[in-house]
Amino acid sequence: MNEKMKKITFIVNPISGTQGKELILNLLNEKIDKEKYIWNVVNTERAGHAIEIAAQAARENVDIVVAIGGDGTINEIGRSLVHSKTALGIIPCGSGNGLARHLHIPMEPKKALEIINDGVMDSIDYGKINGVDFFCTCGVGFDAFVSLKFANAGKRGPLTYLEKTLQESLTYQPETYELETEDGICKYKAFLIACGNASQYGNNAYIAPQATLNDGLLDVTILEPFTVLDVPALAFQLFNKTLDQNSRIKTFRCRKLRIHRDNPGVVHFDGDPMQADEDINIEIIQRGLYVVVPRNTVESNNVLQKAQEYVNGIKMINEAIVDNITHKNQKIIKKLTRKD
Repeated sequence: MNEKMKKITFIVNPISGTQGKELILNLLNEKIDKEKYIWNVVNTERAGHAIEIAAQAARENVDIVVAIGGDGTINEIGRSLVHSKTALGIIPCGSGNGLARHLHIPMEPKKALEIINDGVMDSIDYGKINGVDFFCTCGVGFDAFVSLKFANAGKRGPLTYLEKTLQESLTYQPETYELETEDGICKYKAFLIACGNASQYGNNAYIAPQATLNDGLLDVTILEPFTVLDVPALAFQLFNKTLDQNSRIKTFRCRKLRIHRDNPGVVHFDGDPMQADEDINIEIIQRGLYVVVPRNTVESNNVLQKAQEYVNGIKMINEAIVDNITHKNQKIIKKLTRKD
């Protein structure tokens, strides 16, 4: 009977994130079907340990490896499961939970465990920045700088992240970047450049609101220099999933991106900082990771994508109409105010 049963390994980072892990572990017997699964629980003991545990599980053909931890733990486990038949499951316990939120995995452990028990799988894209895998976002500039400060902070959680963001935004200076894609080369002076596989950093902060996890494309968001007067609108649109409508924002899609800057410095991948040279190479790998998702996510993915394309088309038409009306109004005003 055991040969027909599926295997799950739960990997727990005891120190990451904000939610109590003991509660989740106590729920396993209640929520995981003993007729369908056999499982074991492994605690990480050091940085990078989750990579080793997940890699071993993949070699042993474990069906699902579940991350019980924050975005860093999810990244480590995902990196070991790419291009394997083992799926990544997520019980969100972090301060951001970007990938879980994009996949519509509930933040409540009981409901997240029910999704693991259902065992519905889908494949998603992942990215690489200088050869390091990421699953949500990566980038350079201010967000990478804040991720370094956040990593060095004694406390975790969204309030700490917000505090660091507000502190550092007062003094951070934009840089000039050269961007090269399959379509050519351009230069931008930017506060930050974010590359999204998923749509958000976490905490429903949508830095790449149109990004999808299975289109084979990076969604690149460039935030140009701005004034203090722009901050309320930028903050509102970041959490309202309309950031791409701000005049300070430039966006495009590509499969590969090379970013050149004048000096080495910090970059981030899924919120974790690392040092990099002047040249940064980013690419997307299509459908390289299996993930456990809510049942309705798989059923609605194609419909939602078509609906989004339709909405985008209407939006373009509306913008053209508004631009046309604005242009005509300006002409009328000029005529009315012209001195004879």
